[in-house]
Amino acid sequence: MDRNEKNRISYYIACIGAFAEKFSISNAFAYNYLLKYKGLAFIYDCYESEHTLSIEDAVDDMFQICKRNGGPLS
Repeated sequence: MDRNEKNRISYYIACIGAFAEKFSISNAFAYNYLLKYKGLAFIYDCYESEHTLSIEDAVDDMFQICKRNGGPLS
């Protein structure tokens, strides 16, 4: 595994953890929610631009994507 892959994985983990914390849910629930409502797909597809923003901005972006895809969190 190269450095870029490690950085991506660390970023995804940080985003999932921050999402879980913001909504007071478990990391496992956050992961499943983000997977189901396409938040993880978004952060994966848009990594190059999203990782230049704050984690809070990434969480907000993932929330918006999930909401558009039927995610019930508010």
